[in-house]
Amino acid sequence: MALLSAAKERLLERIARRTVRVGIIGVGYVGLPLATVFGSAGLRVTAIDMSTERVAAINAGHSYIEDVPSSLVAHLRADGLLDATCDVSVLAELDAISICVPTPLRKTRDPDISAIINVTEQIARYLRPGQVIILESTTYPGTTREIILPRLEAGGLRVGVDYFLAFSPERVDPGRTDWTTRNTPKVMGGVTPACLETARALYETAIERVVPVSSPEAAEMVKLLENTFRAVNIGLVNEVLLMCDKLGLDVWEVIDAAASKPFGFMKFTPGPGLGGHCIPIDPLYLSWKLKTLNYTARFIDLASEVNTDMPRYWVQKVQDALNEDGRALKGSRVLVLGAAYKRDIDDVRESPALDILHLLHQKGSLVEYHDPYVPQIQVEELRLRSVSDLDGALRTADCVVIVTDHTAYDWRAVTVAARRVVDTRGVLRHA
Repeated sequence: MALLSAAKERLLERIARRTVRVGIIGVGYVGLPLATVFGSAGLRVTAIDMSTERVAAINAGHSYIEDVPSSLVAHLRADGLLDATCDVSVLAELDAISICVPTPLRKTRDPDISAIINVTEQIARYLRPGQVIILESTTYPGTTREIILPRLEAGGLRVGVDYFLAFSPERVDPGRTDWTTRNTPKVMGGVTPACLETARALYETAIERVVPVSSPEAAEMVKLLENTFRAVNIGLVNEVLLMCDKLGLDVWEVIDAAASKPFGFMKFTPGPGLGGHCIPIDPLYLSWKLKTLNYTARFIDLASEVNTDMPRYWVQKVQDALNEDGRALKGSRVLVLGAAYKRDIDDVRESPALDILHLLHQKGSLVEYHDPYVPQIQVEELRLRSVSDLDGALRTADCVVIVTDHTAYDWRAVTVAARRVVDTRGVLRHA
C-alpha cells in the first residue's frame, strides 16, 4: 500500500517545498491572474496558450489583462517564476496543470466543451505519475468525471493513486480590486480523497482559503448555482422594470426604497441585458444538462428569455424617444455610450451593447459608440471604432443610449449636450 501512495507523497512533498512546477493552460481573464498568483507564491509557472501574441507578451514581461499589471509579469519573469509557450510537450515536465480554457455556448445554445476535450487529449499524451490536474473552466456537472477522467485513464494510470484530478471553479470578476484570485475563497472537489488532498495542498500555497466539497460534481454545481442565482434575480428585476414601465412607475425609485429594508431583500438593478463570461452562459449549461435528464429548468429558461429580450426593449425605447421629436429611427444618428459589459473594464464578451448596436444598425440608424476602454468592436458585419470626439458626437446625435456606466463619463455633461437620452442603467437619476 505504501508503494501505491508514493506518487501522492512525492507530489505533496514538492508542493510543501514549493519546488512543484505549475502549468496553466489558457491564459486569458482567468488563467493569467491565476498564473501570477502562483508565481507570486514562489512557484515556477509555465503559461501554455495557442495564441502566439499572448505567449510573446508574457515572455516580454507585458500583461494584456487589465487586472494584471505588466510590472507584476515583468517581475515574475525576471525572477524566473513565469514563462510562456505554445509547445504542449512541456506538459511532461509539469507537476500540476490547471485548465482555464473557454467554454462558450454554440448558436444552438448547447455547451461547447471542445476546448476541454482537446486539452485533455494533449494532457493524456504526456500524463505521468505524480501529476495533479485541475479543471477551472465552467461547465456542466459531470464533465470532470465523464469527459476528462476516461481520457486520462485510457493510458493505464490510476486516478487517486498515480495521478490526481479535481475541479475548482474560477470566480474571477474583472475590474474588482477588493476580491481577487488570491483572496476569493476557492471551491475544490476531487475525484477521490487523495485527489482533493493534493489539489487543495497546491492551491493553499497561493490562495487564502480553499473550500473543499465532496466531489467534482458538487464543485461544478456550485459555480452554476452562483451564476444562476444572479441570472434569475437579474431576470426578475428586468421584468419588474417592464412592469413599472407599464404602470408608469420609476423602477429605480422602487428598487432603492425596497433596498432600505435591512433584512429579507437583496438589491439587484435592471439594465440592457446580461453580459460577461459567466452569467449569460453558465445557467444554460445547467439547463442543457437537466434536459438530458428529462427535466426543464423553468426559472433558468424564463430568466434567460427576459434577459435576452432586454436589448430589443431598449431599442424600442430609442425609437419611441425619436418619435417624440418627429424622427424615424432609420437615418437617425444614435450614439451608444459604453461597449463593455460592465463599468471600467475592456471586456465585451456577451455584452448587451453589441446586441443594441447590431439591432440599431439593422433598423437603419447611423450608429456610433464611445467607450474609453474599448477602441474597436465587430458585431457580425458591423465594424466600428470608438468615436474620438465625444463632445462632438454628443452634440450631433439624435439620441444617446447609456449602456455601460463607466465612471469616466460626466453624466451631467451628457444630459446637457444630448438631445434625447435613453438610460438603460438609471445612472442619470443618481447623477
